[in-house]
Amino acid sequence: MSRRWQFSETSLLAAPRLSVWAHAATMAGVNAELAPLARMTHPRGMDRLDLDAVPLGRRAFRSWVLLFGVLPVEYDDLTFVSLDAGYGFREASPLLTQRVWIHERRLEDVAGGCRLTDSLTFEPRIAWLGGLQRHLFRFFFRHRHRQLRRIFGRLSSPDFGRHG
Repeated sequence: MSRRWQFSETSLLAAPRLSVWAHAATMAGVNAELAPLARMTHPRGMDRLDLDAVPLGRRAFRSWVLLFGVLPVEYDDLTFVSLDAGYGFREASPLLTQRVWIHERRLEDVAGGCRLTDSLTFEPRIAWLGGLQRHLFRFFFRHRHRQLRRIFGRLSSPDFGRHG
């Protein structure tokens, strides 16, 4: 029996949406968010999310996830199903360890900056690992958001919080 897991992580960033998108839409930006815990590989010419370079609905390329930048622990057959430049994307990619991996990133304008939300839905190939993987993936996405707040600064809001 399979089970899908999901969670979201949201940050209010003290930078304009388009500045955050310029970072988030590059592999260098992704790797800055993951550092120093991990790094994702990419072929030359595929260093930026751009409608001219990224095919929608089919694999763009295979990216190896390297723990601490050196040890291959996962691959991601990066497949984008939607790309709304400046506002976000929806990725639905097969991974080595995941039957389903859906990562949606949304950016919205707010007073003084932007809100960035990552939503993740996944279904492990080995079902009983789901709970452990949820903790691991949340750890990595929380780390990514800490890195984003470090890079862009943090806005505060009294009604702001995590969900999922």
